[in-house]
Amino acid sequence: MSNYAEILQEELEVLESIYPDEIEKTSEQELQITVEPDEQVPDEEIRLLLKVHYPPEYPDVVPDLAFDIIEGELSAAEEEELLEGLRTLGTESLGMAMVFTLVSHLREALATVVADRIARQKKVERDRAVAEEEAEAARTRGTPVTTASFLEWREKFNKKMRLKAAQEEEERTRGMTPKEKEEYKKMKTKPTGRQLFERDRNLATSDAALVDEDAVSVDVSQYDRTAAAHDDEEDEEGHVAFSDSE
Repeated sequence: MSNYAEILQEELEVLESIYPDEIEKTSEQELQITVEPDEQVPDEEIRLLLKVHYPPEYPDVVPDLAFDIIEGELSAAEEEELLEGLRTLGTESLGMAMVFTLVSHLREALATVVADRIARQKKVERDRAVAEEEAEAARTRGTPVTTASFLEWREKFNKKMRLKAAQEEEERTRGMTPKEKEEYKKMKTKPTGRQLFERDRNLATSDAALVDEDAVSVDVSQYDRTAAAHDDEEDEEGHVAFSDSE
């Protein structure tokens, strides 16, 4: 038996003693081992079947490695990352039996994959919650008004109101005859009292001037003396004199 064969035989015996229920020897040069994380996470269970093919030069070369997914799911990127990690570790272990080391590494790597997946899911949920809170805050807070935003809003509002007025005008005159429409237009163009006032502000002072011209000056002091004299006359007429002779 060559040295390579002895190393392979010894490794197979060790692996069978460590993984009696997980290992299956499919040929003299091939075996497969069921691998899973040390602790499974509910709803994230994952289990692989690692396939190992020993080349004649093993352990001076890395064995051919592949795996099937028995339970759970892995993305293509996760599968490639796991295999690349196994190949890298195998290269570092050349010259010695390495399958046990590779299986141990794969168990830890699967646990890391599950932990990273859970962390990403929690981050997505946190980001979604933060986004919802910010959206609700923005909805209740409203949009800050700037000069530019106000002018833009006013332009849109005025345009909307002009369109609405035009539609109402069209609806109002739809059943009119041409003559009625002409009279209606004249009535619409007739200035209102406010428009006349704003057009000629002298009207505001003209009435005041008229009031000043017709005003009558009243001397309040003359009124007070006349009223006092009148009161004295009334007192004398109503006075009754009494004498001792009576």
